Amino acid sequence: MLFMFHCTDKAGASEVRASNRNAHLDYLEAHKEQIFAAGPLLGDDGASMVGSLLVVEFEDKAAAQAFADNDPYAKAGLFEKVEIRPWRRVFPKA
Repeated sequence: MLFMFHCTDKAGASEVRASNRNAHLDYLEAHKEQIFAAGPLLGDDGASMVGSLLVVEFEDKAAAQAFADNDPYAKAGLFEKVEIRPWRRVFPKA
């Protein structure tokens, strides 16, 4: 099942994001078979990173939650909020 992760950074946490970025990208690489899409959410300036959006495939929500909890960004305390919801691809057709 696909799950959407909407992660919102804590205010003023750009240094936390920057210092944990390589570990986060390594974590994503280690799970690339489960990742449908992933990338940062941008501020109104179109450049600053203010969160993350991922669409990932896991057997159930517990597995998706475990993946989210073990992300280096989460372990470093980057996120103010993480919302995980089941997601269905409708378009474009697979």
